Amino acid sequence: MGPLLLLTHTLLSSYFFPGRVVDAQQSFIIKNVLLSIEPSADVTRGTNVTVRCQAVISSSSGQEALSRNYTLIRNNVHLYTKTSSTSDDFLYQLPDARVSQAGKFRCSVNIEGNRKESEAKTLTVTGLSEPVLHLNKYEVVEGDEVTATCAAPGEQGPLYFSLYKDSEEISRDSSTSPLYENKIPFNKAGTHRIHCTYTVFVEPPGFKSNKSNEVTVSVRELTITPVMVISPKSNIFEGDRVNISCSVANSSHSSEGIKLYLSHGNKLLTSGVNQVNHSIVALAKEPWDLDCRFEMGGVIKVTTETLLVTELFSVPTLTMSPAEVFEKDNITLICKSERYASERLSSGELVYSLYPPRDSPSLSGAGVFSRNALQNDFDYTCMAQAKGIEKHSQTLTVRPKVPVSAPRMSVVGRAVVGRPFTIRCRSDAGSLPINYTLLKDDDPVSTVSINQHNQQLGADFSVSVTKPDDVTKYRCEAKNSNRDPRVSARLNTTVTVPLSNPSLRVRPELPEVSEGNPMLLTCSVEGTPPVTFKLYREGRDLPLESKTVEQLSFHYQLERLSKEHSGKYYCEAINPANKVNSEPIDIEVHLAFWKKALIVGFCLLALLVLVVVCVLYFIFKRARVGRAVVVSVWSERPPEAATDEVSSVLSSEPDVEYTEVVHPQPVDPARVPLRKGTDTVYSELNNSPHGAADPRDYQGSVEYAELNGEQPEINHYSPEVKDYQDLPVPVD
Repeated sequence: MGPLLLLTHTLLSSYFFPGRVVDAQQSFIIKNVLLSIEPSADVTRGTNVTVRCQAVISSSSGQEALSRNYTLIRNNVHLYTKTSSTSDDFLYQLPDARVSQAGKFRCSVNIEGNRKESEAKTLTVTGLSEPVLHLNKYEVVEGDEVTATCAAPGEQGPLYFSLYKDSEEISRDSSTSPLYENKIPFNKAGTHRIHCTYTVFVEPPGFKSNKSNEVTVSVRELTITPVMVISPKSNIFEGDRVNISCSVANSSHSSEGIKLYLSHGNKLLTSGVNQVNHSIVALAKEPWDLDCRFEMGGVIKVTTETLLVTELFSVPTLTMSPAEVFEKDNITLICKSERYASERLSSGELVYSLYPPRDSPSLSGAGVFSRNALQNDFDYTCMAQAKGIEKHSQTLTVRPKVPVSAPRMSVVGRAVVGRPFTIRCRSDAGSLPINYTLLKDDDPVSTVSINQHNQQLGADFSVSVTKPDDVTKYRCEAKNSNRDPRVSARLNTTVTVPLSNPSLRVRPELPEVSEGNPMLLTCSVEGTPPVTFKLYREGRDLPLESKTVEQLSFHYQLERLSKEHSGKYYCEAINPANKVNSEPIDIEVHLAFWKKALIVGFCLLALLVLVVVCVLYFIFKRARVGRAVVVSVWSERPPEAATDEVSSVLSSEPDVEYTEVVHPQPVDPARVPLRKGTDTVYSELNNSPHGAADPRDYQGSVEYAELNGEQPEINHYSPEVKDYQDLPVPVD
């Protein structure tokens, strides 16, 4: 029997086992290497492809990652190599995949000299870009050559280009560039059609041979079987110790090359040759799937057993009473396991404790703890313990609520009479949710609930008032518990009254505004200050004066007026509520009093001068009239009854005209002696036979003028003498 076992051990040891290590410190096994192509192994051109390589490893360290070397192989050519110290899958990206990137992919994983390779996966990429043909000339003479350029946009890898003339292939060449250029001769006249194609070379093309002779190979199964023994196998409770054995049965081979692995999930429990044993304390955290794995060369056999473990007691839960707690309130924490195996455990054997221990409150019962709430958040964990099994509850975070503080009221923006504005009610302290209620004369108007931290600005209420004192009727109450609400003080804020009744007054009154005197313009409104007053004069864009005052009136004084200050004036008043303009007033600056007096003086002086001139003229004229000579003119003529002979005789004689001149009396009789009598002036007149004077027949005539110095009157009658017959008869 001894030599047979030795022979079996020698034979089994002659096999080579890839992907396993027996180490005094750490053992592992590469169970499998999986390769996948995402999203699919058959894609169209332009798809983003990911080649995923996954190593399935069991190690004695459980989830602890081992340093591994990945190698990606395509068409038996090493494409990429990467070393990783994490358990993450190895990903190789093929963005915008092309036909040239298709092929058979394999992935190899090497850990500390142990190598395992995945099965091959074929990536197929379909779809090529349209080739583009360009000629350097489109019209040639027989015997000329044309340079043709064929392009394969976006394609990669070895390419085969073909040029066609009149559907007949005239050239075929390989190229590593997506551009191919060649010359085409034209020796025949006519119209020729040229096009090109290309082929992407993925794998060497070959011809399929005929079938060879068939050879039959028979493969016999190994009689070696892994066996796993669990003790005890049933009625296992948490805390029980379980012994597990993994061995080889019916082995007629040498133990050399044989390897056994005992693992639980991804955790390698132990490994060895022929037989391995392992002892564990049963836990009910998850199903115990145990694997006994046998490997010899490329032969792998696995036996799987599921270990069913009954829970000794359930995971404890930690609760708080009351559910809502405020700072410094008394709270009760209760730690309890809802279920336990009564056939193995009594309730008294369960021991509860709270963590962290330094903050543990006083114990008032089995799993019941009491204390006062802190002013900040704090976490507790409950632990239940029995027969060496410890189970921890989920962490309970106690967040003591902060009682709401007395709210404060404020106005968002500005309160204006007659317009809606916003009242904000806010408490500086208090845990959410907080209910804010607006009160008017202690009657609720509206309620707003604040539930989110981004609403900590408080609750906003829209109201309006008809007079400034109405704002004092509003108050706000805040509540975040069953306790009495906190109430704010009455709202006290400035309420702006819109401006109204703007007016512009002038001092002195308008008729009294004159040059050289000052003028005071007063703009007044009704409303709430501060008020910005602007005084304008029509025709000008900029104000004469702009000033913000705390009063409802504004004064602007012009010291010395002139005619240039005449015009229309108006004022504009602005406060935060509105803007109003006064009615324009037309101001006319009159002349100064001294100018008026001067003009009146000049007018009176001119009038006086005119009167004096008139008086002097009248006196002068009277004097002239007094000195005027009153002339009486008469003529002797033959009687009308005279015959023509007499008339002819008389016509040949010169006519005699008598004129009486009256001398006026001098102003001073003493200086001029009174003279009586009549002076006679003789004038010689030459009359024409027809009564009109003929200058050619003028021979001279004698005119008699009698001057009467005693006659004071003036004879204004001076008839026009057309003929001597019209002359009056002299009067004595």
